Amino acid sequence: MEPQLRQAVTHGVATVVIDHPAKRNAMTTDMWRRLPTLLEGLAGDPAVRAVVLTGEGATFCAGADISSLRQSPGEAQELTLRAEDALAAFPKPTLAAVRGHCVGGGVQLAAACDLRFVDEDALFGITPAKLGIVYASSSTRRLVSLVGPATAKYLLFSGELIDARRALRSGLVDEALPAGELDKRVAEFTKVLAARSQLTQAAAKEFVAGRTDRDAYWTGQARDGGDTAEGVAAFLERREPRFTWTTAG
Repeated sequence: MEPQLRQAVTHGVATVVIDHPAKRNAMTTDMWRRLPTLLEGLAGDPAVRAVVLTGEGATFCAGADISSLRQSPGEAQELTLRAEDALAAFPKPTLAAVRGHCVGGGVQLAAACDLRFVDEDALFGITPAKLGIVYASSSTRRLVSLVGPATAKYLLFSGELIDARRALRSGLVDEALPAGELDKRVAEFTKVLAARSQLTQAAAKEFVAGRTDRDAYWTGQARDGGDTAEGVAAFLERREPRFTWTTAG
């Protein structure tokens, strides 16, 4: 089977699967190129309220397919950064579900997600120092925002792998689950995300990312979009809210 990105939507959650098991789900040039377009479609779909990114089988992603780096290293890095930025800018909650190896570009993809839930056997590594590649400044800043400068230097200087426990302590991941429990936990949590207000989530994503000029816009959306009135009414009536505001318009 050709390397591909598969997607499916169930109960408001889109699952995007990195499917290239012959090379431990390494991302080919075509896969990097495809990801922003795929995300654009999901962003515009009002039925999608959250996205899970995961890998086929027992591995999340072994990074970029090295053959693509040999053919055109400049284009490969440009496409990688474009895909990473598209994932980071996605307006709805994103969650990386990681099992097995998450290496190089795999870490870039996982770090660009809002949250990272992992299996306890997961391993993480950033390996440009093994290849003589300069890790992009935007990717480095994103890594530092999660793990701090000391751990970022450890990972970037050495290219060594760390296990899920150390990744959890460092802040690289949010939850590390016992064997066999990752899928169940991801399904439970994304069900919660899909039930919450997209208005609140979208505003929070912007504010956490450092946008400081949009308070008036989001105040207007809260006033006119209906979610605030629905949330208050549901609370007073002791029922689950039915939020309708969507990033898809």
